[in-house]
Amino acid sequence: MEEPTLDDIRAAAARLAGVAHRTPVLSSRRVDEAVGASLFFKCENFQRAGAFKFRGAYNAVASLPDDVRSRGVVTFSSGNHAQALALAARLHGVPATIVMPSDAPAAKRAATEGYGARVVEYDRYTQDRAAIARDLAESAGAAVVPPFDHPAVMAGQGTAALELLEETGPLDLLFCPLGGGGLLSGTLLAVHGTSPSTRVYGVEPTAGDDGRRSLVAGRIVTIETPRTIADGAQTPRSAHSPSQ
Repeated sequence: MEEPTLDDIRAAAARLAGVAHRTPVLSSRRVDEAVGASLFFKCENFQRAGAFKFRGAYNAVASLPDDVRSRGVVTFSSGNHAQALALAARLHGVPATIVMPSDAPAAKRAATEGYGARVVEYDRYTQDRAAIARDLAESAGAAVVPPFDHPAVMAGQGTAALELLEETGPLDLLFCPLGGGGLLSGTLLAVHGTSPSTRVYGVEPTAGDDGRRSLVAGRIVTIETPRTIADGAQTPRSAHSPSQ
């Protein structure tokens, strides 16, 4: 897999212009007073499909050659990337198949199917979702667009940090969620290229600290799927990222 570059993030921003929302950056006087600093919140909860995932999913689908894209896309996700890819596929007029855990939140599954995707269930604790997706894609001649470990996905997610820095200017610190690592990878690239003095911290649950363990080991470490109500944080491994 070729690692994305800052130019790839800027190209993704051009593809997303007029399609993805340029989400607001909000602040709070009370929060600033409580922590003794100026904080800025990039509100990707206002993004299409409800999360930053739409950026990467749309960029990945848009980046596919026409003949490949026309055969459809396949992915695996507990919900946010599932919804994002389903919407991206609908906007491009191509079929989408999503491998989702049988215990995925009903609202996320309903939204994914509402965008027109076909959902295939699996057991997140006993089955390999990536292998299921690869088999489905091979049988249909479709392209697999994973939720994080993909250069076009990382580049798309990096546009959120690019927008943030365009609005705020250089920051001292930037805290970024770390699940699979796509957002953090894109954020690191965007920050390194536009505000190199900014220190970036990945934030992940204590029970799902595969990213921290990977940094310590110097390689990608896979852990058992965390058992938590936070289904979006149940990632057993993170993507290769520029921080590793």
